[in-house]
Amino acid sequence: MQKIVIPNYEECITNLACSIMKNFDLKTNHNSLPLIDDILKKKSKNVVVILYDGMGLNIMNKVLDANSFLVKHTLKGISSVSPSTTTAATTSIMSGLNPVEHGWLGWDLYIKPVNKIVTMFLNTIKDTDSLVADYNVSKKYYPYKTITEQINEKGLYHSKILFPFGEDFYTDIDDMNKRILQDCKKEGRQYIYAYYTDPDSTMHDFGTDSEKSIEVIKMINRKTEELCSKLSDTTVIVTADHGHINSEGILLTDYPDFMDTLASDIWIEGRFSTFKVKENKEKLFTDLFNKYFSEHFILKTKQEVIDEKIFGNGEENSLFRDSLGDYFALAISNKYFRYNEFSVNLKSMHAGFTEDEMIIPLIVIEK
Repeated sequence: MQKIVIPNYEECITNLACSIMKNFDLKTNHNSLPLIDDILKKKSKNVVVILYDGMGLNIMNKVLDANSFLVKHTLKGISSVSPSTTTAATTSIMSGLNPVEHGWLGWDLYIKPVNKIVTMFLNTIKDTDSLVADYNVSKKYYPYKTITEQINEKGLYHSKILFPFGEDFYTDIDDMNKRILQDCKKEGRQYIYAYYTDPDSTMHDFGTDSEKSIEVIKMINRKTEELCSKLSDTTVIVTADHGHINSEGILLTDYPDFMDTLASDIWIEGRFSTFKVKENKEKLFTDLFNKYFSEHFILKTKQEVIDEKIFGNGEENSLFRDSLGDYFALAISNKYFRYNEFSVNLKSMHAGFTEDEMIIPLIVIEK
């Protein structure tokens, strides 16, 4: 059994975002990271944050040797948020808010105003290709301002986000790095946030220890070193949103007695699932959950999750409580839940509480 890690909201990806905000004269809701504050105090012309999706500290250290570029420049490991997943963590680094505040809790979320479980990034109904509405439901009901928007609104500095999707998308890692270089040469002080989909997408399909995943991490190390060799007067911070663990799905339709206690599909994440339970079936639900799944998941009530601040501290998003089910299953082994045969079926997952998923690298290169 892996070491279980509870998110540390005093030293997590949100606090890294707050260090950036502080350095660019923005107000923050949370403390910053003193280690990063001291580095950024030098006020290099450019600050670049590159987030490699899924590149947890343990996975990176297993693949790369001690003399590799990224390992040599690693200051320490810090915590992801909870759940340790892209939806929650990238929204936190882009906004400086904890999940409880921004409300983007996971891949799939129950959104009360539309009374649907929505795949947040895709604007579709969970496990289908059907659009929820002809407008972006997630952005309408869970709006937030990015650090980039806040910097550009103040007009003292310049900021840009680089994504491999959307309107002004980059095509591959070389194009991403080319654009970082171009933006760093512009006049004035710049903050650039660049997001890259690997090694996450490769690990989902092939597993954390596959040749393809290993090659992708080595390629990321090489390309980051090449980029940094061409930069000047720039602080580059490399991190991840979460790590990964090779996983096995539990198909809930194999447990008809347990399924009969549920009032709806499950949501948030396979390794951080929330359940709506039928009236008068709570005891049967908890008994059956403990009988079948207690070896792999910790079961918590909605109130426990709120009281223990699993989603972080801060002012609750107005829809936060409405998006929660009655119970939560927090993964502590390699298992994840699939509601039925339409649910995702992947070789490697995240959103649980193992060290491999929760601890992300804090890498700094000063040019």
